[in-house]
Amino acid sequence: MAQRDDMRRFFSPQSVAIVGVPRKPDRFGGGSFLAKLLECGFPGKLFPINPGADEILGLKAYPSLSSLPVAPDLVIVSVAAAHVPAVLEECARLGVRHIHILSSGFKEIGTEEGGRLEERVRKIAGEMNLLIIGPNCMGPYCPSSRLTAWGAIPGMSGPVGVISQSGGITQRLTEYLFSMGIGTDKAVSIGNAAVLDTPDYLEFMAHDENVRVIAMYLESVGDGRRFFQLARRITKSKPIVVWKGGETGVGARTAASHTGTLAGNHALCEAMFRQSGITHVRSLHEWADAIIAFALLPKPQGRRVFLIGGGGGNSVGNSDTCIREGLDVPRLSEASMNRLRETVPVAGSIAGNPLDMWRIFDDPDYLLEILELAYDEPNADMLIVDRLIPRKAFHMEERADATAQIAKLMRKHLLEKPTVVTADSDGGDPELAAKGAALRAKFTSAGIPAYPSLQRAARALAHLYRSGRHL
Repeated sequence: MAQRDDMRRFFSPQSVAIVGVPRKPDRFGGGSFLAKLLECGFPGKLFPINPGADEILGLKAYPSLSSLPVAPDLVIVSVAAAHVPAVLEECARLGVRHIHILSSGFKEIGTEEGGRLEERVRKIAGEMNLLIIGPNCMGPYCPSSRLTAWGAIPGMSGPVGVISQSGGITQRLTEYLFSMGIGTDKAVSIGNAAVLDTPDYLEFMAHDENVRVIAMYLESVGDGRRFFQLARRITKSKPIVVWKGGETGVGARTAASHTGTLAGNHALCEAMFRQSGITHVRSLHEWADAIIAFALLPKPQGRRVFLIGGGGGNSVGNSDTCIREGLDVPRLSEASMNRLRETVPVAGSIAGNPLDMWRIFDDPDYLLEILELAYDEPNADMLIVDRLIPRKAFHMEERADATAQIAKLMRKHLLEKPTVVTADSDGGDPELAAKGAALRAKFTSAGIPAYPSLQRAARALAHLYRSGRHL
């Protein structure tokens, strides 16, 4: 419990010292971190450490941590790997326990010296009771504290917690979720995880009430037994979505060069994920899609989906896609069929499931009527609703945006039947792509997950359904 409480300071420091800030911070490292913290409006005190500088980026520079007027809450270390142990010892003397080692050059480089330095870091931390993120990582990220030197800048607070062995992938995920209308409460890039390892962060986020879904990118797990036991307990109340790197021989070899870790047996990892209730994904798209579904939707009662859209070919293809993803596209009740036959013409449309009725794209009031029918339908557990971006090719006129009205009705019934939206804008047309992204972000920001294809929507719902079955 004490360590969980201690770890909060990583994400809400009142003061940050950066050891190793060049006088001209024009490249990645301590200087760029300082510049980004200033840019995002970090409200606390910032202390650049450089014995050869008096001022950096308008801030007073200090020759050492020992010369600071106060002990900082967080120290970011960005010096050559050989000098890191001395910085850790200075932190210990000053009573500073929260340290992020940005520097690389440890076990991940595959040399005897790199491994020896990492073991020295681990030994100092154990002897002096230090909490260390890294080495070789981007460290903590928290928009609510304006601790956003990386990731989506300035970012947006939301229900997602991220634990990742890749800074670049974490960066991309936070940006991706932000563009789709979902914020991140906390993220941590853990790199080699020499001291604090994956289970430590997992236990911390499990008890964080602001985090509703935990997203993880893993190449390895140091303490597999502890990880499994934690995950099996946590997934009963909070979903965990894992993208596992290093599943192939080439990927595993690359992981060893990336974080100095062994990727582990693929079959064993699969079994562990399945038995512990972890949702396993294999791409950034699938990761983000599942995260959004878990963050915004309740668990469905079953796997039966009602497809609401237009176009005969789309209806056929979409039905096939849902079945392949493990969902069901059932026949509707006779009561619903009778209601549909009153408004759906025999020629050029299909009254049923899937519903092929072009009018839903052009008449918001009619779509609302269809949605009410769908929420009353006893044979449907979930809804996928297609939205079309008006354009000349479809002989459609621009109309007033009814997104808010549609999303309001969907939210009203969300606990009854999880509902997602699709808005396809692929194909290379930049104007169409921009309109599609904006429309999806509007729905997601309003609490309704929106996806760029039915296949991605169906897979996200399938993950949601299977997760519910595990409980």
